[in-house]
Amino acid sequence: DMFSGNNTVSKLNEWVTKREDAEKQDRDDNALGLTDEEAAQQKEILDRERYDDISKKGVDYVMNKRAEEQKEKEEKQWKNSILEAIHGVGAGVAAGAKTLSGLGGSLLDGISKLFDKLGITGLLAGAAGLLPSKVVLENKIDLALANKETIVMAGPLIKKLAKKNNVKLIPVDSEHSAIFNLVENFGSKNISKIVITASGGPFREYSAEQLKNVTVEQALKHPTWNMGTKITIDSSTLANKGLEVIEAAYLFDVTHEQIEVVVHPQSLIHSLVRTKDGMLYAQISDPDMKHPIFGALCWPNYKDTYLKPFDLFDHTMTFYKPRYDDFPMLNYAFDCVKEKKSYTIAYNAANEIAVDAFINKKISFTQIFDVVKFVLDKDWSQEILSFEQVFEQDKLARKIAIDKLEQL
Repeated sequence: DMFSGNNTVSKLNEWVTKREDAEKQDRDDNALGLTDEEAAQQKEILDRERYDDISKKGVDYVMNKRAEEQKEKEEKQWKNSILEAIHGVGAGVAAGAKTLSGLGGSLLDGISKLFDKLGITGLLAGAAGLLPSKVVLENKIDLALANKETIVMAGPLIKKLAKKNNVKLIPVDSEHSAIFNLVENFGSKNISKIVITASGGPFREYSAEQLKNVTVEQALKHPTWNMGTKITIDSSTLANKGLEVIEAAYLFDVTHEQIEVVVHPQSLIHSLVRTKDGMLYAQISDPDMKHPIFGALCWPNYKDTYLKPFDLFDHTMTFYKPRYDDFPMLNYAFDCVKEKKSYTIAYNAANEIAVDAFINKKISFTQIFDVVKFVLDKDWSQEILSFEQVFEQDKLARKIAIDKLEQL
């Protein structure tokens, strides 16, 4: 509990309060789940839009005050905790109005004391983003979310919390940003189907036999997007698209039968919706995360942007059906959406364990599928009524996945 038992919190809050009048026009949006690349892109947007950057100043302020009050040993421990939060389990530094970066899992108790008028921007990989997202919503702040695992693990609870506190969930993931904007404009009652596009990853044309010999280095070479390590591996297995299918089901209240995935290698169409009259509507732009980040920060307005508009000329767009048999992670995801309960939690947990093992060259590419299938074959019919139950099921799924790894 890094913030308890001293006057650092009150001093930081006092410092932040003094800046409020000058910052009243700035947004309090929070972008949780950004990769390093995305965080840099958001910083560029925020800088151009003249948002104040107090992220580094906030962290420096706390560290300096702590250094004055504590012994050298405690100071070192404090600084290490912040660095761990930023570079490890917590947040990556980006810019933003009323933003305090560097608050991760180990500093979670402190977040709730500081979030009355603060936002958080950062890098939150996988399940690490759930608790910070919960704290943001509890403090009645709109949440711009790039961390899809938060919704995959606890979608109903997160949506219930957002509704209770009258705040908005604004997806930053390119596909869900597209769907969000299309649904907002057409109205959910008029939508019959959501169509999520997938690049197909680097192995779209690989045979089943070739997939068995895929290396980590090959899997990290995505054809159209520049992303973090874990999400790039997920893209190559289509697990990322599976997570997006689950996320879409929860975010937009649709069934597995109302979601379709289409492989679109050029990544120009980010998603589509089909209205009840049979018409398809798409969001189209170059594959650049600055677009959905800009949109989330400006929502509900559509502002003029410095970003280059999409040019229809000299582009080719192609579409293919996914190869479900060779990339079963997509099938597993649709099954989890159909079952819901704890199955979506197990899907995410098992995949995180398996991907980590693959990155560390402990298992092969296709054994990722085996580990996840082994976990999902267990009984995950536990209804989820609390965040505590989410973490219990997550822990159990990870244990089963680790046990399976020892058998391989």
